[in-house]
Amino acid sequence: MTDAIDAIDPVASLLAVLDLRDAGARTTEDIFTGVSQPMPFGRVYGGQVLAQSIVAASRTLPPERTVHSMHGYFLRPGDPADGITFSVDRIHDGRSFSTRRTQAFQAGVPIFSMIASFQDDDPGLEHAEPMPEGIPRPEDLPPLDAASLHPLSRRAIADSPVEVVHVPSPVYTAVEGPHVPRQAVWMRTRRALPDDPAVHRAALAYLSDLTIQEPILRGHGVPWSTRGLRVASLDHAMWWHRPGRVDDWLLYVQESPNARGGRGLSTGRIYTREGSLLASVAQEVMVRVPSE
Repeated sequence: MTDAIDAIDPVASLLAVLDLRDAGARTTEDIFTGVSQPMPFGRVYGGQVLAQSIVAASRTLPPERTVHSMHGYFLRPGDPADGITFSVDRIHDGRSFSTRRTQAFQAGVPIFSMIASFQDDDPGLEHAEPMPEGIPRPEDLPPLDAASLHPLSRRAIADSPVEVVHVPSPVYTAVEGPHVPRQAVWMRTRRALPDDPAVHRAALAYLSDLTIQEPILRGHGVPWSTRGLRVASLDHAMWWHRPGRVDDWLLYVQESPNARGGRGLSTGRIYTREGSLLASVAQEVMVRVPSE
């Protein structure tokens, strides 16, 4: 296995990064290794290492005990040209719940640290916040004008395994319409994934890091193309509520309740096209906008 993979087929690239190699157990840890997708911006995509960490932790548990929550910190930018080592600590195993700590390393230093909780499928009370009404379907929205984007942005979109359709419009080069700290995004993988529910849970984590930063930018009229703009994910939390497929259209409803001190908070809810709530997400982001 090489340290980086070819992104000719973006979905095959996604499946390759989720296919970790078991390097065996040490005295107190289980060790796995993985590769990275090539990235035009020169650093590992945070959603990738997040999804890989979920896969690594899941490999230490029976398949019926599935992830329901995670909390992680992005510590350092990763190099997509180098492999990643994942160490998993088996913190706790109970009758219904298990807890795992996963750290991702490159060059001997951690780039991501996560604690995740896993649970057997249990009956119980059930309710969910309904999907917002009045949001246009993805097929009713205009296609992205890729020719208007910077070449690196065009390459990043072309190499992504995920289709993204913004509501009301993307913020790559301009913020159209009212400057409000909220948006909705339709997402799905570019082609079908295997039926394995574990793959779809990990892929859902992968796409949860896409666009979650944008409500902060949209609220202040700051497009991604702003010269000197610096944005970096600081931490990430996610809760899986129900199973679902990532190769069907999903609606990611996002808003930012606060920004201050060079940091912004974004939250999101991910729904199936039919309105079932699959997951909730929260992320704090470093945002530094150059002065005039």
